[in-house]
Amino acid sequence: MNRSAPHESAHLHVQGLATYIDDLPLTEGTLHAAPILSTVASGVIESLDTSAALKADGVRAVVTTDDIPGDRLLSTFVHDEPVFAHQRVDHMGQVLGLVVADSHIQARAAASNTVLKVRNEPVLLNARESAAQEATVLPSVRVQRGNAARAIEDAPHQLSGQLDIGGQEHYYLETQIAYAIPQDNGEWLIHSSTQHPGEVQHWVAHALHVPMHSVRVVCRRMGGGFGGKETQAGHLAVWAALAAQKTGRPVKMRLSREDDFLVTGKRHPFSHDYTAGFDDKGVLLGLQSTQWAHCGFSADLSGPVADRAVFHTDNAYFLSDVDIVSHRSKLNTQSHTAFRGFGGPQGMMLIEKVMGDMARHLQTDALDVRLANLYGAEPRHTTPYGMAVEHNILPQLMRQLADDAQYRQRRAQITQWNAGNPVIKKGLALTPVKFGISFTATQFNQAGALVSVYTDGSVRINHGGTEMGQGLHTKVCAIVASVFGLPVDQVRISSSDTDKIANASATAASSGTDLNGRAAERAALQVKHHIAECLAKADACEPDQVVFRQGEVITPRQQRHFVQAVQFAYSQRVQLWSDGFYATPKIHYDRTTLSGRPFYYFAYGAACSEVAIDTLTGEHQLLRVDILHDVGQSLNPSIDIGQIEGGFVQGLGWLTTEELVWDSHGKLLTRGASTYKIPTAADIPAAFHIQLWHEANPEDNIGGSKAVGEPPFMLAISVYEALRDAVGQAIGGHQPVHLDAPVTPERVLMALNAHR
Repeated sequence: MNRSAPHESAHLHVQGLATYIDDLPLTEGTLHAAPILSTVASGVIESLDTSAALKADGVRAVVTTDDIPGDRLLSTFVHDEPVFAHQRVDHMGQVLGLVVADSHIQARAAASNTVLKVRNEPVLLNARESAAQEATVLPSVRVQRGNAARAIEDAPHQLSGQLDIGGQEHYYLETQIAYAIPQDNGEWLIHSSTQHPGEVQHWVAHALHVPMHSVRVVCRRMGGGFGGKETQAGHLAVWAALAAQKTGRPVKMRLSREDDFLVTGKRHPFSHDYTAGFDDKGVLLGLQSTQWAHCGFSADLSGPVADRAVFHTDNAYFLSDVDIVSHRSKLNTQSHTAFRGFGGPQGMMLIEKVMGDMARHLQTDALDVRLANLYGAEPRHTTPYGMAVEHNILPQLMRQLADDAQYRQRRAQITQWNAGNPVIKKGLALTPVKFGISFTATQFNQAGALVSVYTDGSVRINHGGTEMGQGLHTKVCAIVASVFGLPVDQVRISSSDTDKIANASATAASSGTDLNGRAAERAALQVKHHIAECLAKADACEPDQVVFRQGEVITPRQQRHFVQAVQFAYSQRVQLWSDGFYATPKIHYDRTTLSGRPFYYFAYGAACSEVAIDTLTGEHQLLRVDILHDVGQSLNPSIDIGQIEGGFVQGLGWLTTEELVWDSHGKLLTRGASTYKIPTAADIPAAFHIQLWHEANPEDNIGGSKAVGEPPFMLAISVYEALRDAVGQAIGGHQPVHLDAPVTPERVLMALNAHR
């Protein structure tokens, strides 16, 4: 542990040999399914004519809601989403059924030949209007501390504003896919590209009306997930299984890129209204925040996503008097779902805008305002939901980054540049991140693992986590190798499999390594103890005198190669496999009051970004980024730096280029690479500097590490604030700069023109 090593599948990725579900050899008789999609966003279904599809070449069946042996609703937490639309449709692209054919191309072509008749109803696409009409997927939530209204009224300065934040398509390289294979005795094998095999197992069993032990779900790796395959991979698995159940043959279902856009949910767009009161030094005295989460037509994970936005509205700042109201708006769009950061970015965006607005109003440096509002010593160390912010390193971290990035000198240089350049204006911002690590649903903070040592000295691991490219399996292999004192290439990991680990939590909430790594370590320690006890008995010493190091097992009497030690233990009938279990300590959380300690610890970081805008065209460029990020004692620095780079760039795309557009009829217009722009190599700044904070995690986490999956994503908020700074430099004055996200060139021009 704690050193750089290659990703366990890197050589396979580079050679194109890493197998995904689409690479699996097909079982004899496999059919292919394609979705029948609604062409209407809202209305009552009058008829669905599939006769032409059934007559098409290669078509074997059409599957609709009438073919579901179990519940017609998916087994979601809220139980509000149909497996297939029936009686009514609620968004354009909603799946009405499936066409099953000999090939994927035949199935897609036939699916487009179905005829849907709907009695149209009004289409609701505005979140504020949705809340006003009481159209919500879940009840609103309110978190209060102190008296925000009074604090704002009594403050020397007040500001109000709005912020609309767009959603984001996951755009994983591997679209949603599942392969359902009937087994004997009424059992099922499901290959699913999923972050949550246990939930897929539950959903499929629920739809087929069979016990969960009859469904086995396997996932070796995903071609990206980012949250989009936490719940919504279950849809594909259920659909494929229903088609296989009707036809009696294996069925594979893979969404095309366009269908993936239309069918699956995105990052939740958010709308914010705020009012803030503050003093002459820029210290925030009171904040009122109203938040609208654009949830889509069903709840999915909107509840915990919106909750986390509330939890992270403070970001790094102490809010003495605060009143946050969170609405969960029902709209005629896809049901939005988990995405890296899980609502945290949408909450942090608001408070960072407030910090920037206060600085502009006071005509002072935004970094000084941010530093003045950071969490500090008691009593300024408790979040609005009642959790103490312990081990807060942000004051030191931000000041170190400001020094390393030469923030003050560059601020002076940018001021001088802007004074002499009427067209190209530059902006600079340094923003922090404080991100809570754990599932807010406490029951998910558990994991299991199985470690097996074979008589040739090789080691096999299975755990409940899933690999989507983030390096989870690589880190877990290193953890187990360290326990046995072995080179990491002596340890292999197997596919995530519900037959091995039951009831595993999703690989999400940045907790994959924290949970599964610790569970695997405990399993390995059990096996290690068994071997040590055996050798201690043979060599007349104590088990704690047996040392595992560099492929050797050493007692005070002799030294054995690891293989010899294992074979001797086997000859003595010693158990050479074990399970391990881990449940995150200290956490507790009351969903009814949104209070408690939902997070085991916080991960910290900060980024300093410099941008340039063309005031004639609105075009902008990211010039330089400096990042100082806290991953504790890194388990694998090269992988962690890669995650920081990737998370930041994905956040950059969310805030600057990735724009989802629906027309007034509810049709998603951005459905592929030609209309939806993810970041490319051209968007990477020429100067991109990343450093890791030097301290280990003070909490007892695996290897002294901290999670790295989601926190770096929000470092990209520094780009948004730098763009607002550049626009502010161009227009002058002290009024807040209104700039919705994503900050496209059009929006930059709109912001400039609004003040001209």
